[in-house]
Amino acid sequence: MESMIETVRLRKSFGAIHAVDDLSFTVGKGEVLGFLGPNGAGKSTTMKILTCFLPPDGGTARVCGADIGEAPRAVREAVGYLPESVPAYAEMTVQGFLEFVGRVRGRRGTALTTAVDRVVELCHLDGVRRQQFETLSKGFKRRTCLAQALIHDPPVLILDEPTDGLDPNQKHEVRKLIAGMAEEKCVVLSTHILEEVDAVCTRAVIIDRGRLVADCTPAELRARSPRHGAVTVEFTGVDADAAAAKLRGVAGVAGVEHANGGLTVFPEAGRSIAVELAACIHDQSWEVAEFHVEQGHLDDVFRSITTGGGAL
Repeated sequence: MESMIETVRLRKSFGAIHAVDDLSFTVGKGEVLGFLGPNGAGKSTTMKILTCFLPPDGGTARVCGADIGEAPRAVREAVGYLPESVPAYAEMTVQGFLEFVGRVRGRRGTALTTAVDRVVELCHLDGVRRQQFETLSKGFKRRTCLAQALIHDPPVLILDEPTDGLDPNQKHEVRKLIAGMAEEKCVVLSTHILEEVDAVCTRAVIIDRGRLVADCTPAELRARSPRHGAVTVEFTGVDADAAAAKLRGVAGVAGVEHANGGLTVFPEAGRSIAVELAACIHDQSWEVAEFHVEQGHLDDVFRSITTGGGAL
């Protein structure tokens, strides 16, 4: 896989606070990297370093082969950046704002018109393109700011909370857009919404206090959840305590908990217990209202491997 972003032992401190501490990872073409961590973990600082808004104290990074210290202009040309808060001129229309950004990005004449029309269509902004920015809803403001990151069709996208303020339908549209663009680009997506990692990301990197603590696929991350492989069962007309006592004796079962009127049965590490539980239930002739295998919860894993234990 072609590497498009490479960070090498990045460090950045603000006084006594080590915002980024010896951070190294790579992102390849075609990947959507979910960039996660507790508040204050160093996510925004890392993204500002990658986009040349902040210099590192140590280490370096390369974007499409260009070094952030040696060739910052080439890095900026290769990156489309959506920060958490995009500065915009309140009195500008959507059309005017996108034309302004397009000119800053070197587009003129027909190339500028084509670029603006393309991102307006991609981000579904045609109905508001003549409105002033200050009159837009939060969702349309966010979509306009996403459009400015795409105006020069960059090979690398760095997006900080791209679906913040969007309704469920708009979130679906943006996630679909990101997934479609990722086939030919590299995307780094910082988000507070763990379901977004499942919905659109091919990999997840978690940092805590500026250091890398996890780098794997969403499926591998879920597999680290204590609920991964657990089986939730709800019975009809069966005493839950008696059922729990019986299921504890099934091979591979590590424990049973009462949950929402049913039972959650946990496997021993590395074991799959669904077939054995189904056989036991069949032998007992118990009537089952629900039976499903848990895939694991990303929020459980996130809390267990970050020291903050709070929201992203």
